[in-house]
Amino acid sequence: MSQSPPPIGVAVVPVTPLQQNCTIVWCRKTMKAAIIDPGASVDGLLATVAKQGLTLDAIWITHGHLDHAGGAAEMQEKTGLEIIGPHEADQFWIEKIPMQGQLYGMPDVRSFTPTRWLADGDTVTLGETTWEVLHCPGHTPGHVIFFNREARFAQVGDVLFQGSIGRTDFPMSDHGALLNAITTKLWPLGDDVTFIPGHGPHSTFGAERRTNPYVSDAAMRQAPIARPASGPS
Repeated sequence: MSQSPPPIGVAVVPVTPLQQNCTIVWCRKTMKAAIIDPGASVDGLLATVAKQGLTLDAIWITHGHLDHAGGAAEMQEKTGLEIIGPHEADQFWIEKIPMQGQLYGMPDVRSFTPTRWLADGDTVTLGETTWEVLHCPGHTPGHVIFFNREARFAQVGDVLFQGSIGRTDFPMSDHGALLNAITTKLWPLGDDVTFIPGHGPHSTFGAERRTNPYVSDAAMRQAPIARPASGPS
């Protein structure tokens, strides 16, 4: 018996000099799409949406760092769509986007006010699909992730990476909170969940529980817990 196709489609478009994984997700039944973390290259992202035959329906933001949210204001201006997320605790970072842009050679990026802030336990809909919102602070205080239970898929921003975790050397970062979010919010979703991180290749929660040197089950049994010396922003 053949398996039915997943209810969602996914495409990844790296943007900004930091090669952030801007992620386009869509409902296969309605072809309505959301762009998660349009850090830059807005015209190119909109062209990708059109090439896929999709109707862009929303802009979702995991957290307020430049490479994830720097293009949101321009995208809203060009599409008239709502900006949904992150959690309100990241307003501090969103307000700093223009300053971040000067540091990274992206002078045209702008701050914005989300149409809707998100909180832990919220849901967002896309066509006939429903996505769960989990507040996962640590990398930033207002970081959220988007999880589609039916497809066993998550977009986790800079919370977790293949073989690493988010940096916590930024203002308002919290290393302990990040470890807690990964182990108490992500791991219970299931080892079979495939995730796309904010940078680098995709993985599964199960693979990271087995091999990730920072948050594997074996690493979490040891103390003190190491922090990444460097990593994606």
